[in-house]
Amino acid sequence: MTVKETLISSREQRKPWIETPLKESYALSKAAGCRIFLKLETLQPSGSFKSRGIGNYILRRLEELPPNGNVSPHIFSSSGGNAGLAAVHASRTLGLPCTVVVPLSTKPMMIAKLKAAGATEVIQYGPTWADADAHLRKEVMVKAGNAAIYTPPFDHPDIWTGHSTLIPELFAQLPDSSPPSAIICSVGGGGLFNGVCQGLDDLGMADRTTVLALETKGAESLAKSVEKGELVTLPGITSQATSLGAVRVVQRSLDYALTHNVRSVVLSDEQAAMGCWRLADDERIMVELACGVNVALCYNGGLERAMGRKMGREEKVVIVLCGGSNVTVDLLAKWRAEWGWVDEGRKDSARGGVPSEVSRPM
Repeated sequence: MTVKETLISSREQRKPWIETPLKESYALSKAAGCRIFLKLETLQPSGSFKSRGIGNYILRRLEELPPNGNVSPHIFSSSGGNAGLAAVHASRTLGLPCTVVVPLSTKPMMIAKLKAAGATEVIQYGPTWADADAHLRKEVMVKAGNAAIYTPPFDHPDIWTGHSTLIPELFAQLPDSSPPSAIICSVGGGGLFNGVCQGLDDLGMADRTTVLALETKGAESLAKSVEKGELVTLPGITSQATSLGAVRVVQRSLDYALTHNVRSVVLSDEQAAMGCWRLADDERIMVELACGVNVALCYNGGLERAMGRKMGREEKVVIVLCGGSNVTVDLLAKWRAEWGWVDEGRKDSARGGVPSEVSRPM
């Protein structure tokens, strides 16, 4: 059996992502005034939705191997965040080695997670992701020769197709046949957003479901591009939601935003943090800022402002709880203590209150 045949056999037995549950949140529904469902991408092997896109990308590259080749592939990633973690988990599932090059600014916690997940090697190089990526391509991958498979973090159609698999899943999991009024997802480089829009197109639901594209202030490359009608490159990232830290979205993301039923929404880091610690109280789920920004819309009337209208109690809204590994109990406590004031003037109490309202810092 050739290397390719062995890999195909492994792929048929297991794929690098799972079907995740869709959970109705009664606490968030009460806060938002409509039915809120959470697509729990936090349960993916890597802890985020990236398992879908990165996993699908690697599977497609394995299919392209020479039919009679005996070169054992080696996966390479330059992401020190969720994409790198997804590449390591996918590689391990498929029995492949994976090397990750990360910038010197990568936190020790993330490096430890990459190693614990089974990375063959984690190399630190350069001050930025661009420096780490260039070093990976020009120096590290060259040594692997034809065995090297480069894995981008978000900018590839096969990655978007992988992310799109969550759409038919959630439609099948909804309690009745009617589509959700909105799907909420965060936008960094645009991979998840592209997958959501592609999935809705595939089901013929793009005109019936609004996509709320969430970013944080200081990382709002999509919002700036939509405002100008062309791709805009941010001078830098000032948001603490580093998983959203792409200074420029891909062209496909802008195309979707300008031609589809999409609303671009920008919230502050403080609001994103509020979403994180309130979700931890209300649903006992920990997520990082890049995901908390989605949840934040459920509180203080945010969803109705984003939709531009009052929501009906039976309307369904799905939050892609994209997950992420850049969060700890200590970070949640820090955000909560520092930014508890963001809940002042909240509107939740008019609907009877939820657990996180009672436990918020005073």
